[in-house]
Amino acid sequence: MPTLHAADGSPETAVLVDGARIAAIGPYEELAAEHQDARLRRWPGILLPGLLNPYAPELLERTYHPDPREADEYGTEPVTGERARELLATRLGASARRGVQRMLAHGTVAVAGELRARGALDAVRRAGLAVGRRPDVLPGPPSLSPAPLILLPRPAVGAPARFAVFDVPDTATLVRRGASTCVATVIDGRLVYRAR
Repeated sequence: MPTLHAADGSPETAVLVDGARIAAIGPYEELAAEHQDARLRRWPGILLPGLLNPYAPELLERTYHPDPREADEYGTEPVTGERARELLATRLGASARRGVQRMLAHGTVAVAGELRARGALDAVRRAGLAVGRRPDVLPGPPSLSPAPLILLPRPAVGAPARFAVFDVPDTATLVRRGASTCVATVIDGRLVYRAR
């Protein structure tokens, strides 16, 4: 069954997804009238192509993402430095999976940087994240919400259904508030993250 994704702040760029591909892009009203059989997903904010996070090695191979059950011992924020190296020696795969989930919650649909650890490579592949070229100049320190944000090119009909929705009124506000405003991330037609 096709799914129509529409964001309140970008009514002219609704996306109709059929399977793993984009079947149509256009004004919400037109697509809704033409595809009445489609399941509707309405989101607050704006629908964008999603983000490239260029810090895959730093965030998935050199940062430990604690399991919520480890909060008493390690806290809830990512752990870096020597302590991360110690933890990653035996827990890299699980940490990388949690790191990928955090990336998805920030509208990331593609990553860059040379991943070498099998656990990190597997986590990226299983999530369906695209792997892109790392920019020559990185936007700052490694972050789930790098500044400046790196938006991917606009989605196109026939292309993989890969995009994100951010609960902001416009891209200027997204740049100011950051990628933590993400409310939904779609990869290959699958809703891989949804804010509660």
